[in-house]
Amino acid sequence: MDRELYKILVVSLFRDPAESMQVHAMWLWLERVGFRNVVKRVLALPNILINDVADETVMCLNCINSNNNNLKMSSLFSSESSEIPLLQSLVDKEISLQFVYENRSSALQGVAKVMQEVCVRAFTDIMQQAMIRNSNDRAIRQSSSSENNNHNHGPVWFGSIGPANLRGEEVPADDRTLFVTFSKGYRVEEWEVREFFAMAYGDCMEALFMQEVQPNEQALFARIVFRNVSTIDMILRGANKAKFTINGKHVWARKFVPKRNATRSLLATSFNNFPGESSSSSSSSRP
Repeated sequence: MDRELYKILVVSLFRDPAESMQVHAMWLWLERVGFRNVVKRVLALPNILINDVADETVMCLNCINSNNNNLKMSSLFSSESSEIPLLQSLVDKEISLQFVYENRSSALQGVAKVMQEVCVRAFTDIMQQAMIRNSNDRAIRQSSSSENNNHNHGPVWFGSIGPANLRGEEVPADDRTLFVTFSKGYRVEEWEVREFFAMAYGDCMEALFMQEVQPNEQALFARIVFRNVSTIDMILRGANKAKFTINGKHVWARKFVPKRNATRSLLATSFNNFPGESSSSSSSSRP
């Protein structure tokens, strides 16, 4: 299970192999201090959300390695950018960057111990393969870039007047997709999501994909495909993520940005049938 998850991080998501080893060590340390089944729960997510959990975990690692004074850290904890909602939704106990910072001494020692005892032994071969692959890819990109520079002497548009979105052509669905996560213990229904965005932005949704769960379970995430990419711009307002409230329940939204162009088509294809999601078009009726 650990090797499978690490391979997703460095092979499927093209994340940095060394950083990913630290991320996985952090998850294993959390399990050792009482946060149960972190690896199992992360592995059950679709790849795009595994990437988001990894990003939040990097924030935790930065926190335990921080030399900032208490005043600066208090300011960080009070900002919405410090929240780790997806990681929180995966664990049974309360977790925050403040918790990580307050326990940074034991966390630093614990993560280092897990790195040596588990991760280095279990992941070195995968790490080496990923590093070789990344090195080869960089060489190919540099060669391609050099060739393009020799032949192109200015911006090249695939058409007569400019990029697709400026010519009114259809923007790919993944570029119009927003991922939303819900707080564990605060169930948000599909009709609530539809009603919220309809009231705020009008008839803007093309499709809504809720996580597929058992009737007695809570969906922890969804993805929304909008008719126009401008709606996402209005929601995020230039930020990486946005927090809003639906009927008193906190919801976080993030735009999907592929880690690498090389995986763009593969991920876009997988979006059409995400494991663990149920889909409905904008024309379906609310309960």
